[in-house]
Amino acid sequence: MKGDKKVSMAVIQRLPRYYRYLGDLIDNGIERISSKELSVRMGITASQIRQDLNNFGSFGQQGYGYNVQWLYEEIGSILGLDRSYTLILIGAGNFGQALAGYPYFAKRGYNFTALFDNDTEIIGKTVGGASVFDVAKLPQYLQEHHVDIAVLTLPGYVAQQAAGVLANSGIKGIWNFSGIDLRVPSSMIVENVRLTDSLMTLSYMINEDEILERVSVD
Repeated sequence: MKGDKKVSMAVIQRLPRYYRYLGDLIDNGIERISSKELSVRMGITASQIRQDLNNFGSFGQQGYGYNVQWLYEEIGSILGLDRSYTLILIGAGNFGQALAGYPYFAKRGYNFTALFDNDTEIIGKTVGGASVFDVAKLPQYLQEHHVDIAVLTLPGYVAQQAAGVLANSGIKGIWNFSGIDLRVPSSMIVENVRLTDSLMTLSYMINEDEILERVSVD
């Protein structure tokens, strides 16, 4: 990364999209691509692509463009995909089991090692190769195993309690689906995923013309 420049969150959030598009190019046998050609595929400007990538170094060559395989690997390294991560999941209901069983995660190095729940009908099951344990055993598990990321698919009213247990475990990140803002030490990073927010954004866009017309009338 260039110097001590802090990269904006907007740029960071675009990196997985670059990675995905470059992966598709590799699958289609494309070895190099210009920023202009990539911009047409992605629907963003070539200038934006160059600005984004320049945050992390010099990747393209004048008159040649980008080496697709190399850029794919470099962005993967920036995203931390050149290593593997151990994950646990707390809240192994239907949604939690669907996440843990999704094969894409393991292909990208995100490996679920254990799930936790308080439902006796779920405890003892195996999901995606990981066992479901009684949530009461979570503190002991954290003492005995290294965990990089905890995934919370719990109701909001118990998610904070779970976060409190995780706070003293050395876990660096929480992927939070609980719908509440967690109070955690500054050393922990929380990535909030609010599915209803995304859905409400979609519903706004569907009804945007009607909404703007109503506002103009008022």
